[in-house]
Amino acid sequence: MRTGTPAEEFLALHHGDAPLLMPNPWDAGSARLLASLGFRALATTSSGFAATLGRLDGSVTRDEALAHAAAVVAAVDVPVSADLEHGFADAPDEVAETVRLASATGLAGCSIEDSTGRKDDPLYDFGLAVDRVAAAAEAAHGTDGRLVLTARAEGVLYGERDLEPIIQRLQAYQEAGADVLFAPGVIQLDEVRRVVEAVGLPVNVLVLPGAPPVAELAAVGVRRISVGGAFAWAALSAVVDAATELRDRGTYGYWDRVAGARSTIRTALG
Repeated sequence: MRTGTPAEEFLALHHGDAPLLMPNPWDAGSARLLASLGFRALATTSSGFAATLGRLDGSVTRDEALAHAAAVVAAVDVPVSADLEHGFADAPDEVAETVRLASATGLAGCSIEDSTGRKDDPLYDFGLAVDRVAAAAEAAHGTDGRLVLTARAEGVLYGERDLEPIIQRLQAYQEAGADVLFAPGVIQLDEVRRVVEAVGLPVNVLVLPGAPPVAELAAVGVRRISVGGAFAWAALSAVVDAATELRDRGTYGYWDRVAGARSTIRTALG
């Protein structure tokens, strides 16, 4: 039973005894399955959702992303945050409009990143990036029920190996009104610790290959852990394996691999 708004519940989950484990469903069915397994909050994945449309990450429109977020929210009774990429806009006021539209879907939170989506100029200049977060925060916090805003510093994903500029951006995003901070690609434990110690807000870590176990991330103060598109890719990889077996060997061993989970899935969807 909820004791407050979805946003209030979601924010409180960042301050529990252990990090919030927040997996990323790619459709309503995967959302129901993950919620049935006991996860207390979910977040959409831009790459996982794009795959359901037969596309790669970065090709989804704002309307498509918002409709997807609404469908996931409607499917579960836990707080949902939406990956809104770069807000589907460059200008701060247009990013704010995206956040306002997101608030109408029933979301508990959303994230805005500082990457542009342009290969030749992948990151917004510092000042514009901060202004975009400030506009998003004003929109998120001015809505009925409020949205929890996660501000993402994407530099590591685009080759930035010096952690100091990443930290400077996160600190500026904190001052601009973000509720949660996130630097995807930062997974080395000593670097994660530096980020956590440099800011005063909950920090999310995206677990990528080579990331420390949950217990070690918890020990350095990480408050939220997400998987991005990993679960969607794991599901698609299982399809590749099953289809390859059928095509190349003419056998049906994939039924053995799904037998253990089938009742769990049927219960979640029933």
